[in-house]
Amino acid sequence: MTAPHIVRLDPPSTPGGVDFPRPDRLELGNPRRETWSLYESADGQMTAGIWACEVGRWRIVFPADKDEYFFVLEGHVRLHDPQGGFTDVRAGQGAVIPGGFEGAFEVLEPVRKHFVVVERR
Repeated sequence: MTAPHIVRLDPPSTPGGVDFPRPDRLELGNPRRETWSLYESADGQMTAGIWACEVGRWRIVFPADKDEYFFVLEGHVRLHDPQGGFTDVRAGQGAVIPGGFEGAFEVLEPVRKHFVVVERR
């Protein structure tokens, strides 16, 4: 059995996986998103990596059993809640999107962030 080892989330030197928000969830623009998955736990319940995105806005719906912690390295994002409130997260700040959250994710300035997603099964 191999002993666990530390995984650093270094800046990637190769392209990540590219996607775009689903058309039925778009609210502003059609931002290109790039994801580098740099770690996945053996049980598949946790992933971590780096994510970058262009300016835009789309609706998000988190399943009740999925939480995301992220830390903004560059840029500015705004998370909108269903009641009309919002939370800004800028470079040097982190936040948690809890399971069951519904709202909108808006990138106000091109963003790059570390992320950790935990899914409880």
